[in-house]
Amino acid sequence: MDASLFAVGLLIVLGTVTSVLFTLVLPRRPAGIQRVTLLVNRSVRLAFISLSRLARTYEAKDAILAPTAPVALLAQLLFWAAALVVGFGLMLHASTHSFPDGLLQALTALFTVGAVHIGGRPDEGIDIAVGAIWVVIVALQIAYLPSIYSSFSRRESLVALLESRAGQPAWGPELLARHQLVGIADTLPELYQEWEVWAADVAESHTTYPILLLFRSPEPWLSWLTGLLAVLDAAAMHLALDPDSAPSQARLCLRMGFTLLQRIGASLGWEVDLDPDPEGPIELTFAEFEGAVAMLDASGFAVERTAEEAWPHFRGWRVNYEVLAYRLADRLVAPPAQWSGPRRHLRTGAVAPRRPPQRRPGGRSELPYERPPVVIGGTRRRRRRPPAGSGGTEG
Repeated sequence: MDASLFAVGLLIVLGTVTSVLFTLVLPRRPAGIQRVTLLVNRSVRLAFISLSRLARTYEAKDAILAPTAPVALLAQLLFWAAALVVGFGLMLHASTHSFPDGLLQALTALFTVGAVHIGGRPDEGIDIAVGAIWVVIVALQIAYLPSIYSSFSRRESLVALLESRAGQPAWGPELLARHQLVGIADTLPELYQEWEVWAADVAESHTTYPILLLFRSPEPWLSWLTGLLAVLDAAAMHLALDPDSAPSQARLCLRMGFTLLQRIGASLGWEVDLDPDPEGPIELTFAEFEGAVAMLDASGFAVERTAEEAWPHFRGWRVNYEVLAYRLADRLVAPPAQWSGPRRHLRTGAVAPRRPPQRRPGGRSELPYERPPVVIGGTRRRRRRPPAGSGGTEG
């Protein structure tokens, strides 16, 4: 009996140590026993989402959800501590002859190096092992935090720069329109290139350290995910509407962008279609796309194709990332930006981005600065039949 309990306890301790090493030391996508920490993160996230139901505004909801990641980090540490106490408690059963007494001795050994000893023969070896393992775990956790916050800082710097380029919350057509309106469309190739590099960095860091997915941007209406989606939509529209003049960086940005979403989806255990049908359906309607094209045309953005001609090509790109982006946006309760999908945990629908006025000497702006109204989610609009086309080559 004691030998069996010792073996079970030893397996728990070895499993815990392995989980710590794979989570904090080995830079690799979580798999096997590493996914235990994902369950801890998921439990903390669901608890905060339930609590955020009390909020009446998105800003209040974001404030409630903001501590999710730090609490999840603490929960991981407490989970490992509890697992060690249980494992060593079972291993001490042979000397204490009582599981509660074994737990008490393991708990005190974890923090005070054997302050309590309940009868029986001494267990200095186990007491020292408990304390030593815990010291190493705490040291690794301390070293782990700078890596986490460094990755977070790199992610957010480019997101913050996007506020003036794509609005708040970010929207792909708005990004193209603003660059045209202020005469900086020539900087779009550089923007696409920066986001390609950014997507590669986020793909590596956020699959290696899934806890980063729970870190929210400092500003409620900013989000790395809606920012990425805006850039991908802008690149897809650019290629679909103006293929001869669109920069090659747009294609590279799209490839790396949906690769990022595919890797994150796989790391979360989702079923990911790596080669979707480029002529398959998407949630975004042709009517929404047509309205955005009309807005771009009004801003003076150069187009070679009509909305009907461009739609199959745009759809051929968006089918690669729409499902994953929508699912992840809902999971993270990202800001309800346009073209970012529904949110189960929000009471409002899509919110249009803010557009500041164009200030020019000698006259008032023709574009008033006001916060667009919040669109309350209601009856789903009937889809307009998309035009037939020759798309399907972009996916």
